[in-house]
Formats: sequence, C-alpha cells, structure tokens
Amino acid sequence: MTAEPLEIHLTDEDLGRALRADVRAGLTAVPKWLPPKWFYDARGSELFERITRLPEYYPTRTERAVLAEHAGQIARITSVKTLIELGSGSSEKTRLLLDALTGRGDLGTFVPLDVSVSALRQSTAQIAADYPGLRVRGIVGDFTRHLDRLPTGGRRLVAFLGGTIGNLTPDERATFLRSTRTALEPGDWLLLGTDLVKDPGVLVPAYDDAAGVTAEFNRNVLRVLNRELGADFDPDAFDHVALWDPGRRWIEMRLRARSPQRVRVPALDLELDFAEGEELRTEISAKFRPEDVDAELGAAGFPVRARWTDPDGWYALTLAQAT
Repeated sequence: MTAEPLEIHLTDEDLGRALRADVRAGLTAVPKWLPPKWFYDARGSELFERITRLPEYYPTRTERAVLAEHAGQIARITSVKTLIELGSGSSEKTRLLLDALTGRGDLGTFVPLDVSVSALRQSTAQIAADYPGLRVRGIVGDFTRHLDRLPTGGRRLVAFLGGTIGNLTPDERATFLRSTRTALEPGDWLLLGTDLVKDPGVLVPAYDDAAGVTAEFNRNVLRVLNRELGADFDPDAFDHVALWDPGRRWIEMRLRARSPQRVRVPALDLELDFAEGEELRTEISAKFRPEDVDAELGAAGFPVRARWTDPDGWYALTLAQAT
C-alpha cells in the first residue's frame, strides 16, 4: 500500500510568517530568546541526529530501550485502531509501536504529524512500504496549532515522544495538553515521553558534549536567521552555554555574545545590540518528577493508567487515558 497524499495545513508562507513573528518577539524581549523549533532546518536536523548518537546524550537511546521493552504491553492495554504521532520526524522509534500494534492485528491507520513536508513525505513512503496493510496518512502541521485536524473515530493513541513536551513552558504545556484532550474522545489514549530529574552531572553534559556538536547545533539557529531573514549574525562570535536551573527543573541552552555586537535583520527592519556577555536563550528542556507528570496530565483530563521507566529511572513513558 502506498502512503496517502499529505494533508497540508502548514505552508511555507505560514512558516515564514511564524518565523518573522517569533524572531521579532524574541529578539526585542528582555532577556532575548528564540523558540527551539527554528533549529530544525536540514543542517539542524542532521546535527541533532548526530547528537542523539553521542555518548553524553542519553534521552534518545533510553527512551528507545524503554519502548522496546514495553511496546507489547502498550499494544495490549490500548488495542487501538489508529496511532497518531505528534512531531513525528523520521518515526524511527515509533516503529516499535507499529510492530507491536500491527502484530496484534488491531492497527489500521498511522497518522504522523510534522511541520516538515520533506521529512514527512520520506517517512510516510517508507512506512507504507514496510507495513503494506497499514493506511498511512501524513499531516503537515504544528502540534501547537493543528490538533483539531486529527482524524476522528475508532480507538486512538496519540504518541508524543522524545521528551519534546519539555521544550514547552508550564503554561504552554497546560495549553497543549488541554488541546490534545479536546481533540480526543473519552477512552482514547496518550503516550507521553518525559525526561526525569536526575544528577546535573548527567544532565548538563547531554546538552554540552565534549565534541562540540550541540554547540554547533545551537549556533545553527543564527544561520537560519541569516538565510531566511537576511540577518548578519556571526555565529562564531557566540559561545554555547548549557545551564541547569534547579528551581524550574529545566536545562537552558543559550548563546552568549563574546563581544559587543550590532546585528541587523533586514526582513524585519530590525537593528539590535548585544552587550559583551549578553545571552540569547534558545531552548528550555524541562525535566520531570513522576508526580508532576501525573498532576499535569490529570489537570488536562488524562488520568495516568501506567508508567514505565529504565532501570536507572532516567526516563519515563507514561500512558494516560482521556476521560
């Protein structure tokens, strides 16, 4: 079976408008910030794939191990007809769920949602070829804006993996979870991947590796602004910084100006100054305690039904059901 034509709810023009709005808001704020979604052009995606293979970066391999061990249980508990993946990318880890669900004979449809047309076209074609009995329906959209476009009917499982929910602030997480609940029916399921609080000696190196790949990934967002908005950032004039904030329980990635700089962003008719040592926040990555996950899911109408972690308790997959 071939993949269905992509359902497109997010065009290049939409992305351009969103980029301009985000950059204007973030670079004129005090302190300055940028959303992490703009890391992921082709170069950024390639760098992130390298990061996931670094010895310091435990989240990807740990989540994969937990999923490999417990995908069969997830399939038995949920018995869903439709699997929806938010922020799907290559859907590599999701194949563990696809194997378990199709192996039971329950699953009929797979719906990956992602902002990248090219990534989605490639992944849906490959999955359709590898799972010939499966209907594959890709949706080009933003999981913060297009959850109302998800297919309805039947027993559904929404998978939101990779710890991506940690890139959202607490208010953004609450909004996202409420929107997800609104998009689902009572009895539908949510599988959420969350990185757990642990020793900062483990956390910080995962975002500041010895080989400098994460530093290059962080600076790449400036190259995106140069290319897309005509900005004149010198990426090499910024140092990569990764800090653990114990109060907020999140890692912050920042870019720190090595010297005073004036930057122009012609597409926004914007000119701004960086003082020496001034920092631009590019990402937060929240880490959770299990009770925090339970509280946030419960507040959105998703009581927790099961949780699985690795032996070290570093990472959790939480299964919740819409009520």
